[in-house]
Amino acid sequence: MRIIPAHAVLGAALVLGAAGCGGGSESTGTSSSKGGAITVEATDTECKVSRTQAPAGTVEFTVTNKGSKVNEFYIYGEGGRVMGELENITPGLSRSFTVELTAPGTYQTACKPGMKGDGIRADFTVTGSGTATGAASSDEKLAAAVTAYEKYVAHEADELLEHTTEFTAAVKAGDVAKAKSLYADARGPWEEIEPVAESFGDLDPKIDGREDVVAEGMTFTGYHRLEKDLWKDGLQKDSGAVADQLLADVKQVVAKAKTVELNPLQIANGSKALLDEMATGKVTGEEERYSHTDLYDFDANYEGCKQAIAALRPALEERDPALLKAIDARFAELDEALDAHKAGEGFKAYTALSKDDVKALTVALDAVSEQVAKVPGVVAA
Repeated sequence: MRIIPAHAVLGAALVLGAAGCGGGSESTGTSSSKGGAITVEATDTECKVSRTQAPAGTVEFTVTNKGSKVNEFYIYGEGGRVMGELENITPGLSRSFTVELTAPGTYQTACKPGMKGDGIRADFTVTGSGTATGAASSDEKLAAAVTAYEKYVAHEADELLEHTTEFTAAVKAGDVAKAKSLYADARGPWEEIEPVAESFGDLDPKIDGREDVVAEGMTFTGYHRLEKDLWKDGLQKDSGAVADQLLADVKQVVAKAKTVELNPLQIANGSKALLDEMATGKVTGEEERYSHTDLYDFDANYEGCKQAIAALRPALEERDPALLKAIDARFAELDEALDAHKAGEGFKAYTALSKDDVKALTVALDAVSEQVAKVPGVVAA
């Protein structure tokens, strides 16, 4: 979950947009944009984009952090929708990703030093017209992946609404024990489709923002505000109103998610975006700072990633069977590392993990991420 504004059945974590992808996935270098990858030099005070125009289609960006702070890079479309992103770019690191920008018009690029605020923005123009990578309409395997994935998104959206309705009702009834027992389940579907859920303007920080959003000039609301009320401060006079707002915001996300149109590259990028979420928030214990239910979030993000790969499996088997075999092997290792922390039908509190436990999860997660990062390049080829 991000603290900044704007921004599987079968299938999984997604990134959406009429022409976009959410989630910063490393590319293998494939790009249909003329002139090769667009380079971005990000510092603590500047965001230098080598070209501010590209023909419609698949566009590749290579971002280098030459500053002293961790940075992020975003491509925004109409209405503040996140079309593509790279998170957790540490000083000295260069990362690349591809994004579908098939609709002509004016977009925005943004670097976010310190991962805060609206970022250092500039207009980016897409000219002409293009078609989605992978030519899903003519590739039966990719077309099937998209169809299955869109159905999954609708299914998980329904689950999100159902579980959040139950959770907020318990909060409003003042039933703390019941609300606590429903909290992780309410968040599960959100975590599985987190990249798409995050992409609708400022709904993400309203729904999933941690208390840090106050420093960004925003009101602390949503799941984590209620988490704090339930586990730390006790229910407050406005907890019921916060619950009502959360449910209203979730209904908006659900309605938007059910109309999303995807392409194969979005699914591939989404699988990596979820791994990035796990690395930057879940495995660190930063996400659920009061309830310590981080492993439930970790598991949901991971499930989303696995199902995205499942949707693309027939195409990957045809295009790069060796990569698919490597991904499956890394999945098995992460499965084993995560299963070690199960408790009944759920998971241990994050605070019960030792430093060695966290290291083992991190190592296994990094190994998965290294392989999944190659999937967008295979799909885009």
